[in-house]
Amino acid sequence: MTSRATPTPPSDRILSLDALRGVAIFGILVINIQSFSMPTIARINPSEFGDFTGINFAVWLLSHVFVERKLITIFALLFGAGVLLFTNRKEAQGYEAVKLHYRRTFWLLVIGGIHAYLLWQGDILVVYGLCALWVVLARDWPARKLAIIGTGLLLIPFLLRLQYALTLDMHASVDFWTASPDAIQAEIEAYRGGWLSTMDERVPAAIDQHTTQFLTVIGWRYTGIMLWGMALFKWGVLSGERTRAEYRKLAVGGAVGGLALTGSGVLFLYYYDWSGGAGVAWPLFNYWGSLLLALSYTALVVLVCQHWPENALVRVSSAVGRTALSNYLFQTVVAISIFYGFGFGLFGRVSRVEQVGFVLGIWVLQTVLTILWLRTHRYGPMEWVWRKLTYGL
Repeated sequence: MTSRATPTPPSDRILSLDALRGVAIFGILVINIQSFSMPTIARINPSEFGDFTGINFAVWLLSHVFVERKLITIFALLFGAGVLLFTNRKEAQGYEAVKLHYRRTFWLLVIGGIHAYLLWQGDILVVYGLCALWVVLARDWPARKLAIIGTGLLLIPFLLRLQYALTLDMHASVDFWTASPDAIQAEIEAYRGGWLSTMDERVPAAIDQHTTQFLTVIGWRYTGIMLWGMALFKWGVLSGERTRAEYRKLAVGGAVGGLALTGSGVLFLYYYDWSGGAGVAWPLFNYWGSLLLALSYTALVVLVCQHWPENALVRVSSAVGRTALSNYLFQTVVAISIFYGFGFGLFGRVSRVEQVGFVLGIWVLQTVLTILWLRTHRYGPMEWVWRKLTYGL
């Protein structure tokens, strides 16, 4: 075919996928705000930094049980489905779909690299881009095979962590579970300093995530989730093609199983008095609990889209989902401007309950800006750049 490939027009988009992306974008900020505003140890062991009693504890508990890993899991499921949807559409149009996919992925890695190394080390785009290099090779597998292989990949980091945990006394001391006051203060001072001073903290953390962590945990987990996303798309779960009864069963079953596992993890941690050995084993509960709750949330969002496609919340979340890349990066720009030293320098000065206020404020701001933008534009600004680079238009 001699004509150039072109982006998918907004009219051909699937409402449930956009709504799910929007919900995921809103939700991941609840967790990311902790990394934007607090030292690293506060994400690893929240009892090690700041007030961890009363309402501050309640904020952490609710965010852990209902949000931690759940929304980023939905985001990864959708990314896997997006790879399948993209290649299917381009192949149907007669284009070299895999070649376009790799061009698209290359530019995602470039955008993610700039984000991770120049702005915020918690970037997920590089991880998604790396996984996309081989996930696309599974696009023609049947859904059952995708689910089985995806589960197998998810088991690898789980079993490695479980094996490590079983070698420890649950009351043992573990280095990563605590941080000295000097180390915490050094990190705070770095992020309250200028942009160059944040590089000393950010670059090593980003390198570690893209090498050691990717090879041992992150790469296996997210590849597995993306394969599951492909399977769910082929089964019609993500696109709203299943019956309402099936979605209700998935919503209830996922919620019961997910909450039971994640809640048990918190009780386990308290039983061992937040000790280091327990800190090694604790994430294993949410590892699977987050997957089940992500499926429950997915079913609930699709049900809402089926029942009330014109609902204001659906319209807002789908608008944010259509511009997911722009909104994801927007959250970073706003957050580091608030918390880092080249902005208002509030890093390490904000409690967990105060973080909620910032999250709500950013939600409102990005919602208003997104709606205004889409009144006059087909794509978000970063979506336009990504498409421009991919298609060469």
